[in-house]
Amino acid sequence: MSRKPVVRMAELEIDPDMLDAYRALLTEEIEASVRLEAGVLSLSAVSIRDDPNRIRILEVYADQDAYEAHLRTPHFLKYKVETAGMVTSLTLLDVDPIAMRAKP
Repeated sequence: MSRKPVVRMAELEIDPDMLDAYRALLTEEIEASVRLEAGVLSLSAVSIRDDPNRIRILEVYADQDAYEAHLRTPHFLKYKVETAGMVTSLTLLDVDPIAMRAKP
């Protein structure tokens, strides 16, 4: 299996009536993933300022194995089940990093 990092962008639209509940579940899932999974290098979620039900998530995993392991974790599966009725649109994009830096 390749040791190349996996970088993905998720573009979501959330039912506006469920936005607060969705944001809470997403925050819980991101915090658990970064804390518990060594292969999750970074997860960052933002909303479009003038259209807050449009969410973008930048995901960085150590490699394909780490990404696939993430999809099987209890915290990710809980997030998927509990937000299923909240997400009205989901597009997953494989992206290539150009420049990604963060302070420790």
